[in-house]
Order: sequence, then C-alpha cells, then structure tokens
Amino acid sequence: MTTTLPSHADIVVIGGGIIGCSTAYHLARDHKANVIVLEQNKITSGSTWHAAGLVGQLRSSASITQVLKYSVDLYKNLEKETGLQTGWKMTGCLRLATNKDRWIEYQRLATTAGSFGMEMHLLSPSEVKSMFPLLETRDLQGASFLPTDGQASPSDITQSLAKGARMHGAKLFEGVCVTGFDVVGKRINAVHTDHGTIVCSKVVNCAGMWARQIGAMAGANVPLQPVKHQYVITEKMEGLASDAPTIRDPDLRTYFKEEVGGLVFGGYEPNPISWTQGDVPSDFEFQLFDDDYTHFEQHMANALLRVPALEKTGIKKMINGPESFTPDGNFILGAAPELSNFYVGAGFNAFGIASAGGAGWVLADWVVKGEAPTDLWSVDIRRFSKLHHDRSFVNERTLEAYGKHYTVGFPHEEYQSGRPKIVSPLYDVLRAKGACFGSKLGWERPNWFAPEGIEPKDVYSMGRQNWFAAVGEEHNAVRECAALFDQSSFAKFELRGPDAAAALDYICANRIPPQPGRLVYTQLLNSRGGIECDLTIARLAEDHFYIVTGTGFRTHDFHWIADHLPQGMNVKLIDVTEQYGTLSLMGPKSREILQKTTYGNLTDKAFKFGDAKVIGLKGHPVRVLRVTYVGELGYELHAPIHAMKDVYASVMRAGEPMGLRLAGYRAIESLRLEKGYRAWGADITPNDTPMEAGLGWAVKLKSEIEFLGRHALLERQSQPLTKMLCGFTTAREDIVLLGRETILRNGVFAGYLTSGGYGYTVGKHIGYGYVRDATGVSEDYVMSGTYELVVAQERVKATPHLQPLCDPNNARVKA
Repeated sequence: MTTTLPSHADIVVIGGGIIGCSTAYHLARDHKANVIVLEQNKITSGSTWHAAGLVGQLRSSASITQVLKYSVDLYKNLEKETGLQTGWKMTGCLRLATNKDRWIEYQRLATTAGSFGMEMHLLSPSEVKSMFPLLETRDLQGASFLPTDGQASPSDITQSLAKGARMHGAKLFEGVCVTGFDVVGKRINAVHTDHGTIVCSKVVNCAGMWARQIGAMAGANVPLQPVKHQYVITEKMEGLASDAPTIRDPDLRTYFKEEVGGLVFGGYEPNPISWTQGDVPSDFEFQLFDDDYTHFEQHMANALLRVPALEKTGIKKMINGPESFTPDGNFILGAAPELSNFYVGAGFNAFGIASAGGAGWVLADWVVKGEAPTDLWSVDIRRFSKLHHDRSFVNERTLEAYGKHYTVGFPHEEYQSGRPKIVSPLYDVLRAKGACFGSKLGWERPNWFAPEGIEPKDVYSMGRQNWFAAVGEEHNAVRECAALFDQSSFAKFELRGPDAAAALDYICANRIPPQPGRLVYTQLLNSRGGIECDLTIARLAEDHFYIVTGTGFRTHDFHWIADHLPQGMNVKLIDVTEQYGTLSLMGPKSREILQKTTYGNLTDKAFKFGDAKVIGLKGHPVRVLRVTYVGELGYELHAPIHAMKDVYASVMRAGEPMGLRLAGYRAIESLRLEKGYRAWGADITPNDTPMEAGLGWAVKLKSEIEFLGRHALLERQSQPLTKMLCGFTTAREDIVLLGRETILRNGVFAGYLTSGGYGYTVGKHIGYGYVRDATGVSEDYVMSGTYELVVAQERVKATPHLQPLCDPNNARVKA
C-alpha cells in the first residue's frame, strides 16, 4: 500500500518515538500547528519500546527539574484525554546510600529538592526495609525518597501521545523514510522521503539514535552515540508489592522496578559497550542485540547482594538494546546552529521516558516562537562545538559519561577521556610549572598550580578539596601583587562592516563605544528581557569590533549574534578564537609589570579602565583590554597565537622579581565571588533580567535606541521586581557552598543560591542567589530580613550583601 503524503506542512517532525510524539502533541495542542510526523518504521519501534520506564524528576537545574515535573503531571492526566492507558504509577523512588560521600550527596540533593519546590525525605535503613522488605539494608547509611517519582509503560505513553496529537490535528505517517532535504543557504525548504517531498517551514529532528545521520543529511551535527544497555525481567517474586517504590542503588550501579509481580533490574557499568560509530541501519525495527550475560554478570552479582531473594527467582527475559547517549550525559534540545529552521530533540541518555512530556512541551514552544521558553542551557545543542564533529571523541567521552551515571557527583569533577584535545601554546610551559588542568569545550585550562613537591592532581571529596590552600595563595597574589592567567580559551569574534555599530546597538543592551579604543561590558537579551549572552565588546575601528565571551559559550553566543543581526545590514561576523591567545595580568602591580614590557603609555590618564588599544610587546601587536573579572587593576593581553610564548616570557621576566605568580580558573572563581561579578549560566540566565540581576546600570533604557528586549523591560518598569540577586556570607568554616542551597528569609523559603564558593580575602564562604517574593522585592526588603542558608539539610546563619565584598579600589567591605 502506497502512503500519500501531504505536499505541504508548517512543521515536519522526524521520528515516531516518545520524543517525536510528545513534540507533535504539544505543537498541535498548544500552538494549533499544521504538523506532520514521519516514522520510518512503526511508532515506538526504535528504542522507546524497550526502555525500562523509570521516571525521576530531580536534576541540578531548576528549569530541567520543572520540565521533568511537567512530564509527571502530563502522564497523570493523559489517559483522561485520550482514553489510552499510560501505565503510569506514582510509586516514589528510593535512592540508596552505602557510604558517607553518597549520604552527603543525598543531603545536598534533598536541599536542592526543597529549593526547587519538591518533596524529598531522608530515611533510615529500617524505614527503607519497611518500604521494600526484599532489600538487604544492613550496609546502608540511609536513603532518599522522592514520593512523586514513579514508572510508566513507554509504549503505552507514546501511543497515547500519538493519539492525542491526532486528536488535535497532527498527521502521523508510518513506514516513511526521510532521504534528504532541500537546503538553500541556512534554510530547509522541503523534506524528501521515499514517498515524496513535503514543503515545510520548519523541521524537528526527533529521530532517536538516527538523529545524528538525519542531522548530517541537513548539514547539522547531533553529537550522540548509541550504547548497548541491558536489563532483565524476572518471574514473579513472593513478597513484592505491586506499588513498591522504584529503587536506584548507585553504589552498586543498579536499578530496580516492579513489573507484573516480578522485578526489572539493570544498571550502568563502568565499562559500557557502544554500538556503531557509523550509520544506524534504517531497518532496525523492534530489534535487540543478543543477550550478553557475561557483560551483565556485574549487575547480576550486585543485584543479588541487594535483593537476596533473586537467587531463587527465575529470569523471564533479558533486554539488550541500544539507547542514545551524549558526551555530557544531558539530552539535546533546540535550534541547530548550522540552520535557521532545524530543531533537535534527541540523545536522552536512557531517561527519555522521564523527560519526554516536558521536553516535547518546551521544544514545541521553541520551534513555534524561535526562542527557548525558559533557561534550557544545560540541554541546548549550542553547548557543543566543532570538536563534537569528531566521532571518535564523541564515542569515547560518551562512554565515560555513561560510566559516571551512578558515580558520586563530586564537586568540580572533570572528565578525563579524549584529553588533551585543544591546548594553548603555553600548555607544556604551564604543565612544567605545576598546572593542574581542567577542560572546557575541549580546551585544556589551568585550574590551579601545585606548589613544589605536590602532585598537580585533583583529589575529589565532598568537603574542601586538596587544591584549597594552593588556590588561596593564587587568590592572595592577585589581591596583593599580581598573577598571570592563561585564558586563551576565551571565545573571540570579530564583527566588521559599515553597519557593524548599528547592528550591535540593536542586539546589545548597553551602549556601544562611540569611538575606537574603548570597550563595553554588555548583555544580549531575549524577547522576554532575559539575559542570553554576557560579554565584552571592544571597538578597534569605526567598522571593526572585537567580541570576547566565555569558552563554553562559543557556539551559543556566536549564533545568537548571527541569528539576531538585523536583516539587510552590511556586516560580517567571524570566529577568530584560534587566531588569538589571551594572557590576563591582574593585580595592583599589573600596570607596573606591564609597563616594563612595552613603550606604550600605561598611565591611568593615558590608558583608562575600559580602554582597548593595540600596543607593541616583544615586536608583536597585542590587543590590550583594560578590564577585570577579579576586582583589581588588570589587563587582558590578546596576542597573535604564534606570539604567545614571547609575550608570556616577557611578562614573567618583568614580573617575577616583583612577586608575579601564575594562577588558574579556581582563583578567578573565588575572586569574582568577592567582587560580585555574575556568571552566565548560573547567576544570570535567560530567565533573569538585568534589573533583577543588579545589572540595570548596563542597560540603555534611558536612551531612544531600539534594542532587542527593550519592550519587555519597559513593560516591567512599572511593576515591582519579584526577585533580586543578593550575595550572602556565612562564618561557618565546616561547610561548602556550591549553589542550589535554600535561602530562608525570616525562616521562610525565599529562593536558592545560584553559585557558591570561598572568599580568601574576606575569609568566609560566599554565595549568590535571588531573594524572591511575588508581591515585590526592594533593596530595603532584602536587607531588612534575617537569613539562613540550608546547606545539606542544615540551617546556617547568613549575612546578606547587595554591594561587592571587595570594591574597585581594593577596599574591603565587612562580610
């Protein structure tokens, strides 16, 4: 039978798994879109049908937690709408802890749950035993219990979503294989299939483990890797209740759920097996791999330790199927940067069932409006870069991420696979000086420098880690003398052309420097007035601008700028990241040190804060920006990449006799917390406006210049703020602030920390977070409260601060 496809559609969704069906459902229900779903085989036939079906909600991001909470709410009510069962059971989930680090992790998670408006309980081993009598509990420290988690039938939910999508007008076609696209410039005009061509306005790639090759057809990279994942289904077990909670036992790397009177159990092993690095066969329909009991033996042994009754229970079936995983363990959503109308929802790391309802909801909104509806940075496809075109790297890093699925989430933990990938010209020099490197978007960056006799290696723990004292020395050098940072990984762009200034005036919230030789710190806002980018722009000439932003935001910021440049303007945006290295010289003696390396005039009158000039240094033209992220006098030296060793040697030769030392990113973090500088992705996000973040001074609202986000800010001007970013300090030395700790004002929930760390100058822990009140928040309101922070379930007294703990003149503000 030949399938007749419509010739046109507003939106074509590729993939009939749970993500594709959820996206189509929400496009049709919420946006009345003319949407078509194309499934190459049958609905659910890829990996959805064999998913284990556990549904958990709590994540480290408030926005992603809300997405997963939405999934649960949807699954509860979907049957009423469609008449099809979903298999949803709100059994709750027990997470077991067998060691102190894991227990601390759960105490912090319980605090995070409270911060995000979720109920989580910490239970004793005896309470765990009473809830699930078949468990061996004598080795437990305790467990966390999230009562609103549960389990569902992946196939049933997907069929219900598919029916709901049809009820709201979507058309679903099975047995239709996508063969290519009509791409003109950055736009897809049509989808080609083996049953004809569909002209469309937008395409959504929800093709599961085929998403990478579908993306490749269109010229978009989707960095995921199919990995073999196994679980078994047992015969019925005596004493197992049908409403037994799902179990996650991460120290034994296993999970359990009840199913038809038996147990489903599997796990996440440290030695996973990837499937193909080539194309996934299009006819892989309702298929599994051969049972691999040799590889599964590690999970079988651990499951027997936790549930001894399994020793006398038969195995009905093993499931060994592919699941799509990503290099960082987070799923992939959003607008592919290579194209203007191609969106992705894929790579769900075996929690697609938990994510699908909410992911389809936000992705549909993103597709229709062209802008993410909330802060989705942790899953945004633009967090990747050209590095992730390397299939071998993606495979290796993905397998490491899979292996970490159930390991303790230590603070500041770094991935190790595929390193070093991208290095600055100073990599070997700094390594010889004791640098302990971290990695950001492939770049090796010094996190800290080990003193002589100390191995430059992180030793992870839940308390203060082994680098604490060394970072304190680096921090103090910046405050008292000067330090040199290799920040070559900065993302660097140039915008050139006669309309460059006008284009930047439209996309930037702050005023663009009116003349060459000056720079500006600015945010780029979305249509809601939220902060999409946070960067520095230097005007090098009338028609030439140099843009500097964070390493990890390279793809996101470049394409945000490119996508929002006004049409018809004569400008060209180029990425020059690898053309320039960056050395940041920071501290009260930085001017004196730098002056010894150049004939350029660096006096305060000749080289003011916010100046950007090209000066000669060792015969090389160096772009010098007088700007700081540490709260001290400082200069960023942007040198041609081939000149980095010369510039480094010259600065060190001038500075070492004066006390100059090397420093890393962990010192930068401590220094910026004392100064009160905001970090994008933590303290400021697309959910936060500059006014809420205390950055209203960097917005040109008083001008008549039209800029993106202006109308949203003007609409809010007459309304009181409902949240305000505030700093907090605490005198308690025996805690660690990381972010997501609950803020209590006068004993009542008032928000949570967005970032945290230690300030070595003030000698106290520092955190930042939004104080919230729906009726209105003012400076007086914030400062009149009595505050506590909930840290790993313990209340700790805290002092609020709306001013920097270290002012620009290095004066100390009482903490």
